[in-house]
Amino acid sequence: MRIMGRIRLLLFLFSLVASSYAENEYKLVWSDEFDYNGKVDPEKWSYEKFPPGTVNNELQEYTDDLRNVEVRNGLLYITALKDGEKITSGRIVTKDKASWLYGKIEARILLPKGRGIWPAFWMMPQESRYGGWPKSGEIDILEFVGYQPDTVHATVHTKKYNHMINTQKGTCTASPGVSDDFHVYTCEWTPDKIEMYVDDNKYFSFENDHANDSGSWPFNAPFYVIFNVAVGGMWGGVMGVDENSFPQQMVVDYVRVYQK
Repeated sequence: MRIMGRIRLLLFLFSLVASSYAENEYKLVWSDEFDYNGKVDPEKWSYEKFPPGTVNNELQEYTDDLRNVEVRNGLLYITALKDGEKITSGRIVTKDKASWLYGKIEARILLPKGRGIWPAFWMMPQESRYGGWPKSGEIDILEFVGYQPDTVHATVHTKKYNHMINTQKGTCTASPGVSDDFHVYTCEWTPDKIEMYVDDNKYFSFENDHANDSGSWPFNAPFYVIFNVAVGGMWGGVMGVDENSFPQQMVVDYVRVYQK
C-alpha cells in the first residue's frame, strides 16, 4: 500500500508539473502565412491610406494599389515606388480585426535597402485608453533606416519615454545581410517586460517598473500589428533620399502571434 501510495503521489506531482509547463507554453492564436494571391486578406488586414507629409514628414503616399501591397507566391510584398515626383508605398494594419494583450509576435522579413527607405514592423494600441500618442504606448519590433545598412532597431514609446523629449527606450544591433536574406523579428511581451529578438538574438529589454503609472508602462491593453515602408521623414530622411534606388520592397514570409 505504501508503494502504491507513493506511485499515486508521484503521478499527481508529475501531472501538476506537466499542467504548469503547458500553461507556460506558447500556442499559436493568429497568423497570416500569405498562402494566397492578390490583395491582403480583408478578414485580417486593412489598408491605411495617407497623403504625403501626414506622418513624420514622410514623402510617400500610402495606397491600396496592388503595385504597393501585393501577396503572391506565398509572400507579402510592400513596395515603395517613385513615378516622376510622386512616391507611393503601403501600410497595412490588423486594427479592429485582431489585437492582443501579451504574447510572442514574430515575422520573417527581407528588408529593402537604399538611403531614405524606412520600413517597420510594429504595434499600436487598439484603443487610446490613456490618451493620444505617446500616452497609450507604441511597440516598435523592427525599424530599419537605409542609411544604416545591416543595423536593426527596437524601441518602445510612452508618455515618459519617447523621442519627442529624447527619452525613448530602444537600442540597435548589427545584423549583416538584413537586405539580402530573410530574418525573424520577434517581440515577447509579458506583464513584466517587453523583449525584442532578431533570429534568436535578444538585443532589447524594457521592464515594467510596476509603479502603476501609465506614463511609464501603458502596455496593459491590446495592441494591433502594422507593416509599412516609409520614405524620407524625420528619421528615414535624415541623410536624404537616393532617388535612384526605387523600387524597394519589404518582403514578409509570415507573421504569427502566440499566447500562453
